[in-house]
Amino acid sequence: MSSAAPVARTRRTGRIIGRIAFGVIAGIVVLATAAALFLVWTAQRSFPQTSGELALKGLKAQVTVQRDDRGIPTVTAENSHDLFFAQGFVHAQDRFWEMDFRRHVTSGRVAELFGSSQVATDEFLRALDWHGIAEKEVAAMDPTTRGYYEAYAEGVNAYLADHKGAEASFEYAVVGMNNPGYRIEPWTPADSVAWLKAMAWDLRGNVEDETTRALLAPTVDAATMNEIYPAYPFDRHPVIVPTITPMDQVANGAASAPGTSGSDTTTGSASSPSPTEPAGPATTEPPTTSAPAAAASAPATDAAPTASVRWTTAGSTLEAVQTLLGNPGEGIGSNSWVVSGSLTASGKPLLANDPHLGAALPSVWYQMQLRCRTVNADCPFDVSGFSFSGLPSIVIGHNADIAWGFTNLTTDVTDLYIEKVDGDAYWRDGVRVPLQTRTEKIKVAGGADITLTIRSTVHGPIVSGLTDDFTALAKTPIVGQADPGSPGGETGVAPGAAVDALPGRYAVSLRWTALDPGTTSTAIFAMNTAKDFAGFRHAASLFDVPAQNLIYADQKGDIGYQTPGRLPIRGSGNGYFPQPGWTSASDWTGYIPFEKLPVSYNPDEGYIVTANNAIVADSYPYFLSRDWDYGYRAARIAELITRTAKQHPLTAQDMRDIQFDQQSWIGKQLAAEMQELPPAKDAGVRTAVGLLKSWDAQATADSPAAAYANVLWQHLALNLFANREHPLPMDGQGRLFTVVGPMLENPDDPLWTNEKIGVTGRDQMLALSAKQAYDELVKAQGSDPNRWNWGDLHAITLTHQTLGKSGIAPIEWLFNRGPYPVGGGSSLVDATGWTLGGSYATTTVPSMRMVVDLSDFDASTWNHLTGASGHAFSPHYTDQTENWSKGVQSPWPFSAKAVTAATVDTLVLKPSAR
Repeated sequence: MSSAAPVARTRRTGRIIGRIAFGVIAGIVVLATAAALFLVWTAQRSFPQTSGELALKGLKAQVTVQRDDRGIPTVTAENSHDLFFAQGFVHAQDRFWEMDFRRHVTSGRVAELFGSSQVATDEFLRALDWHGIAEKEVAAMDPTTRGYYEAYAEGVNAYLADHKGAEASFEYAVVGMNNPGYRIEPWTPADSVAWLKAMAWDLRGNVEDETTRALLAPTVDAATMNEIYPAYPFDRHPVIVPTITPMDQVANGAASAPGTSGSDTTTGSASSPSPTEPAGPATTEPPTTSAPAAAASAPATDAAPTASVRWTTAGSTLEAVQTLLGNPGEGIGSNSWVVSGSLTASGKPLLANDPHLGAALPSVWYQMQLRCRTVNADCPFDVSGFSFSGLPSIVIGHNADIAWGFTNLTTDVTDLYIEKVDGDAYWRDGVRVPLQTRTEKIKVAGGADITLTIRSTVHGPIVSGLTDDFTALAKTPIVGQADPGSPGGETGVAPGAAVDALPGRYAVSLRWTALDPGTTSTAIFAMNTAKDFAGFRHAASLFDVPAQNLIYADQKGDIGYQTPGRLPIRGSGNGYFPQPGWTSASDWTGYIPFEKLPVSYNPDEGYIVTANNAIVADSYPYFLSRDWDYGYRAARIAELITRTAKQHPLTAQDMRDIQFDQQSWIGKQLAAEMQELPPAKDAGVRTAVGLLKSWDAQATADSPAAAYANVLWQHLALNLFANREHPLPMDGQGRLFTVVGPMLENPDDPLWTNEKIGVTGRDQMLALSAKQAYDELVKAQGSDPNRWNWGDLHAITLTHQTLGKSGIAPIEWLFNRGPYPVGGGSSLVDATGWTLGGSYATTTVPSMRMVVDLSDFDASTWNHLTGASGHAFSPHYTDQTENWSKGVQSPWPFSAKAVTAATVDTLVLKPSAR
């Protein structure tokens, strides 16, 4: 055989392999193209119709829906029923998957969608029984308000009548791969109301701090506890209501509610309800029945098969709930402020608001306007702002007369109780009281149903056994004991024989205002139709959960503030530590009367700032909290308002600039302190520290110095608190600023010494942290410090709330977006939160920003994190994100003329003849 034969065969083989390879590649391309076309077709079939006409059964008259170039709708209707019907329809068009997922969360039915990985989450949520409480609230509504919710539900269901499965949203096509039997249920009013409970959980206050302190108490002495949980710095940072508001001054803007009177310090009273408003604030007495029963045990069942598409299991039940609803820790809060016309260029007020919530895709907010074609008593709405998909009304915004904003009140509305459980009973005032019990059935996609036994005491759900921390607290319980020398007025002690000689084992129950039926679901409509400070305060009197700071401005030039909420009055103790459940002396005894809650009206300062800081000084006669935000944002906002007002009359652009201020308080302190240290031996570290010398302390996305300052801060915090023989909690960067600030002035503070890492004294600690920060940045962004930047370290990846965490890369690619470079940081005015001890990635955000100009509503501006649409691949899925990351806001048309000029699509909804 010639030597050419193998070569020829090789060539032929090569050609054959080439043809096969080409065929395989061509096949892959064809399959990929087909798959892409299928995905595009599947995704787009759920996109909403935004122009032309639609006939809908249930409408009484024609409704017009105008959308601007960002897909933001203005709904104009002849009557209130059709207005909220259309709002429900439009919400469902753009966001129904989000709405459906939320109602599964609020009813503890996530396992129905995603299988066994979510059973523990459902157990915890069933214990809280949000949906059951919502049903009670709906039943108690006045007929007018209930009609709004029913009309909204009719509108949602009108959308569902013609949209099944993937026609409603692309997510259902993916869920159907794993859960083919899932069917969308009709919407109900309780589905809407229950979401308010979820938002209350997101803003619930100090229950995590209370738990952390109790678990920490056995390992630290009282002095250390007081140092790492310092009191609010009243001498340095502002309170929201600093001075007395005379009652007659408040009365000029708000007539007293029937039966109220007074001349208290920071107090006022609600107005009488208007004919279209439901009557009466919530009672000031707690219910005599217990909160909904809660939880404890579920018998084991056969394991469900592993799902092909499932939610990633979190490290604990509480982590899973926080993943669903947001973590109340680092970065959750808000900024809002209002400036009177005495300080503005227009002579009319300016109002700014940016709530800080967990980052979500789509954003929690949905911008829209609701307008009655003729505003009258039967159809009183002409209101624009930010809504929640799934909930009728506008939550934050303005109408034709007033504007309002919210921030988290940060008051303590949750208490943990250590219960002495004895069999099927618990001890209370020396008597065995039967536990209340109920059973629930949890349906599991791909698995057997689970029957859950739920237990409760007079205080509320038994939550130990459902989360790691609450279970640990039940095993080694700590209860509060009076100690005027501690920041909270309490110290934690173990309930030994001297405190409790009763037999039995311990459990932990949860007392929380949101576990009793309330009136917030009614308050939002009163807020939407308020015309003056009296109407605003009436709405505030109904706004019980979640407790929020409410700020106000009107076109007449008035500004104001009101503390709303159902705020408990406690017996013994103040909730700084868990309370002993076996004695009624530690129970709540009532709620602070509305007329005694802090209020401010046209203060002499000419502005009001709320940023989760302390509301009033400690001289206020009722206990509100000791776990305020520490006031760094509030202090900076107040500084910028007063400084800018001295330079020139304030404008709306000044308000936007303040919202995007990125000055880092801790960065400033560390920059100054590092210049006082001896130069580092390492040339690279010297260069890095040199970046801080000329830094303006603004944590901008492109700043090398901001990158180094934040990495330095992380390593310093780890070395001071985490990397110890007995680690100390690192949650709450504002709290840690307040701890470390005085330490920087005291090189002999014992916390500077950490034997575990071989450090003695402040200078050694700072030098070690500086070297570690340099090494980390070199590894992450290279050896040239001038090429470092904070934005890439602190970037945000927008993660789809459900399928974006599936653990399956192609599915996550379909639904997630980013990363986007981000500036700002924790406890900065531009509050893009990140978690110490983890990555620097942004996790909590200014979820929206708005500036309302009371001189011309059409000159107002707004923006939020993502976009109007919840449909992946929609042009409005994330079309606001880039502007959000740059602090740029868009025009906010309100008048009919401005809305028409901005309209790019018009959809006419007509009553169906069927």
